[in-house]
Order: sequence, then C-alpha cells, then structure tokens
Amino acid sequence: MSANFPSLQVSVFRQFYALTKPRVIQLIVFCALIGMVLAVPGVPTWADVRLALLACLGIWLVAGAAAAFNCIVEKGIDAKMKRTAWRPTAKGELGNRQTLLFSAVLCLLGSTLLYVWVNPLTMWLTFATFIGYAVVYTVILKPLTPQNIVIGGASGAMPPVLGWAAMAGNVGPEALILFLIIFLWTPPHFWALALYRVEDYRKSGLPMLPVTHGNEFTRLMVLLYTFILFAACLMPYIYGMSSWIYLIAALVLSLGFSLYAYRLWRDYSDELARKTFRFSLIHLSVLFAALLVDHYIL
Repeated sequence: MSANFPSLQVSVFRQFYALTKPRVIQLIVFCALIGMVLAVPGVPTWADVRLALLACLGIWLVAGAAAAFNCIVEKGIDAKMKRTAWRPTAKGELGNRQTLLFSAVLCLLGSTLLYVWVNPLTMWLTFATFIGYAVVYTVILKPLTPQNIVIGGASGAMPPVLGWAAMAGNVGPEALILFLIIFLWTPPHFWALALYRVEDYRKSGLPMLPVTHGNEFTRLMVLLYTFILFAACLMPYIYGMSSWIYLIAALVLSLGFSLYAYRLWRDYSDELARKTFRFSLIHLSVLFAALLVDHYIL
C-alpha cells in the first residue's frame, strides 16, 4: 500500500494538471508574454523581468482555473467526443466538487498574485476574461448559437492585452491591435477543427457552424475570415509597432493561411482540414514570435 502511494500521488497530480489544458495555456501565456515585451521599450530591466514572470504565473493560474471550470460544465459533452473523452472529469476520475475547489483555489491564488504584485487593472481584466470564458462562452454562448466562437473569441483574444496592462498599467492601441488579430484568427482556426470533427460535435449537441449550416458554408466563412485576418495582421506594421522583419513574416504566414483556406473551400477533405487547423497554430505562434524578434532587432 505504502509503495503505491507515490505513484498514486503522481497520477492524481497528472489528472488535476490535465484539467488546466496545458497546451492551450502555453499559447495563452506566450501571447500574454508578447504583450508584456512590446509594452517595454528597449531591453527590459531585472525589475521588468521579475514583473513579467509574476504576471505570467498569475495569468497561468487564472487561465488554468477557467479551463478546469470548463471541464466541469462540459464533462457530459466531453465524454461523447473522441477529442476530449480522455479528460479526467469526462472519465469520472475527478468529481465536480474536487474540480470546482481546484478551480477556485487557482483563481484565488492567481488573482491575489496579480492584484498585489502586478497591478489591480491586470487582475480585473484577467478575472473578467475568466468570467467571459468560463461563464459567458462555456455556459451561455457555446450551447446557444453557432456564432459562439466568434463572440466568445473575445475572451481568447485577451492575453496580449493582459500582458500589456501588466507592464504598462494601461491598455494601449498596440494591445488592441494584438487583440484584434487573435479575435479574427479564432473563427477560422476552430471552424477548421470543427469541419473534420463534425460528427463529434453533432453527437454532443453543440450548435457548431458545420452542424447548423453545413460544410460548404463553413468553408466559405473560413476563407472570408482568413482574408479579413490578413488585413489585420498588417496593422502592427502600418501603425508603426514593427518593421519590415515582422511585415515579411506576416505576409508569408497570412498568404499561407489564405491558401490553405482557399484550397479547403475549393476541394474539401478531412486531411486538408486537419492541415489547415495545424497551420493556423503555426500562423499565430510564428506571427507573434516575429513581433518579438522585430522588437529587439530593430
């Protein structure tokens, strides 16, 4: 019994860790970090680095809390979908009370850290993002309308705003441009996923766009959104936030995403939808990395 205790502890830790949706959280913190870096002109001081690390930790904790709360609300839906059936709440490995307590503790720790050691504005914006994702999107919008991704995307677009607020103590136009890019990136990213996971969403009862409006209409929306996103991705250069280094990256990545969307619209296949979804992740990650490189080189 005692010999198995350490392995049991590790197993329980992994279950709780899985509730935070680590891969999603990594992208959230990365986008927040970009906002932090861009808010600080020149090379950051040690005080800036310390503040950024505290802000990243606080944002990670609150984002993890929102993800765990989402797992409670959607455990029945998750159990019906191959993509999410492995989650501890869907499998019944963790109960509602355990998960809710875990979510509350993470949210409290993260909010306290942000309020005391970063600034109140960042705490309130992060908490508002928690409410927007965990309650407005998950509880209200997702089961109600096929536009859930579009409207609820506002919560997912907040990380660079949070990062900017952490370092600057305000929300500047640069942060809003970054918000707009992620906001417009979200629908084609998730609809590409929904296209090849349509049967899962149909079984779950969620009104995702391919279920309610069909494959062809969804493909058209993916294409149109990538065109609008293309224009938004040029705004950092037009506004003067970045130089030609970012501009080249934005042009190449946005052309690539648009090409995937065009091919998807003209000649659909599940494999192409998967490739489009994967490229969308590369698009956002490399785009923001290019902003980071551009900020320090020029």
